[in-house]
Amino acid sequence: MKHVSVLLEETIEQLRVKPDGIYVDATLGRGGHAEALLQKLENGHLYAFDRDARAIAESKERLQPYLDKVTFLHRDFASLKEALREEGVEGIDGIMMDLGVSSPQFDDPSRGFSYRFDTRLDMRMDQESPKDAYMVVNTYSLNDLIAILRNYGEERYAPQIAKAIVKARESAPVETTGQLVEIIKSALPERVLRQKGHPAKQTFQALRIEVNDELEDLKHGLTDALELLNANGRCAVITFHSLEDRIVKQIFKAYSTAPFVDPKLPLKESQMEQASFRLITKKPILPKEEETNENHRAHSAKLRVIEKKG
Repeated sequence: MKHVSVLLEETIEQLRVKPDGIYVDATLGRGGHAEALLQKLENGHLYAFDRDARAIAESKERLQPYLDKVTFLHRDFASLKEALREEGVEGIDGIMMDLGVSSPQFDDPSRGFSYRFDTRLDMRMDQESPKDAYMVVNTYSLNDLIAILRNYGEERYAPQIAKAIVKARESAPVETTGQLVEIIKSALPERVLRQKGHPAKQTFQALRIEVNDELEDLKHGLTDALELLNANGRCAVITFHSLEDRIVKQIFKAYSTAPFVDPKLPLKESQMEQASFRLITKKPILPKEEETNENHRAHSAKLRVIEKKG
């Protein structure tokens, strides 16, 4: 299962890697970004996080030449600050986050992320987590399902789909992705089914985000990351859908905006508190056409970068 790292060159370039710096890859995946960063380190060190034990195992094989420069952490990046402190790290020179599900996770039928395969409902990034898509689909209330589909999938037909799920599970549990796809299709108008794009895409996204607490983890992890940055350190985040991107954009804006000062106060500019971060990307960096042609999953990718002022 080939995994192509999105916006690889752009991410590493924006981090301005110092050979002796301390860096974090908050979403190791199959190690593409980590490998590119490690190639630039001499006496520096990389702390690589992933909640997927299989991803860490495969990355260790890829990163064999650099094992003296990398520490692997089977942890969620929401616990970034705590995990790094346990390693004796109080400050970092840069961090990268490549959000969402990796290609190998999508392409492995047993993981239950994709509507392309008929397999057990799962969608867990961390296989040790007790909450999976089967639990959400079969135990959540109607109102909770509607809220998830609306908030995490931006699904216009959330009530209809949620009602169809609840009705179907009254007879027997909804066990597979294939069953769920058919339930979703049954709830949608014919004109919607004729439109371009898979009718289950938004529902599957919503369930995946709920199962893995992706958006809440992003808020905690990104805030921790910015607070850990040393002077002139940078944070680079790649997002793949509007919900993630909106959170990153809002947090970056908050950290790079100076506190409000009443213009009526007789203060000189030098007396006003300044923002401690500088926004490097006013607009997100997008993949080049060549990359999107070679890797269709790069189409929706956006890279945003922020720097802690010196």
